[in-house]
Amino acid sequence: MAEVVAMKRPDAEGPVASHLSGGVLTLTLVNPPANALSLATMEALQAALDRAREDDAVRVVVIAAAGKVFCAGHDLKELTAHRSDADRGRAFYERTMRACSDLMQSIVRLPKPVIAEVAGVASAAGCQLVASCDLAIATTETTFATPGVNIGLFCSTPMVALSRNVSRKHAMEMLLTGEMIDATTAREFGLVNRVVPPEYLNQIVRKYAETIVSKSPLTLKIGKEAFYAQAEMGLSDAYDYAAKVMVENMMARDAEEGIGAFIEKRKPEWTGE
Repeated sequence: MAEVVAMKRPDAEGPVASHLSGGVLTLTLVNPPANALSLATMEALQAALDRAREDDAVRVVVIAAAGKVFCAGHDLKELTAHRSDADRGRAFYERTMRACSDLMQSIVRLPKPVIAEVAGVASAAGCQLVASCDLAIATTETTFATPGVNIGLFCSTPMVALSRNVSRKHAMEMLLTGEMIDATTAREFGLVNRVVPPEYLNQIVRKYAETIVSKSPLTLKIGKEAFYAQAEMGLSDAYDYAAKVMVENMMARDAEEGIGAFIEKRKPEWTGE
């Protein structure tokens, strides 16, 4: 089993822990009690994802959290502290929101699947983090919300990820009311894939991850990129694009190997080519 490596800031223990085992990289928010997306936390997650992108040993990324809260969103105390800046915090707010937007897009654009392992509350940018992942598994005790409207700060950036996961009516219900929804409702809305008892969360997430690790890494890279690209296109353009992707995929060694293995009734040996 790989050693757990905690990314550190100069002044304290870092807000994200990294653990690689069997091709599965688990990034755990360790900034309780709220596991807020402070600037330092987002920068640590971004750095970890950047490293994962280039590391062939990483096949799947899991984003989890320690404690009773998965992620409560942005660090409001940190944001408020910058009200005393000469520009009333504008520069810091711009830097924070840009870091957040870049982080969420990095998850979507990472050529490896990302799974959210969600225990506890996921609110505001924490809900955005879940929505940005490719898959999300929650517990029966997990709750979700985009409550910015309650404090005069509409969840505009969480809205981007949320509205790309759930229907418009459901997204607007969460955004306009700011009310918490339970995990079962989140699944009905399409925000999470499965809801499991808390004691089985890690086991189920690991099963998903190990199943994905068994696939061709090249095929996963091609498929994830194509999924998000075609989703932004019109129907005709999406089919034209997907057909070209299928042709290029067919030319790959892994597709040749996979089809051959299926016909010959044997286990494929992936090379990532």
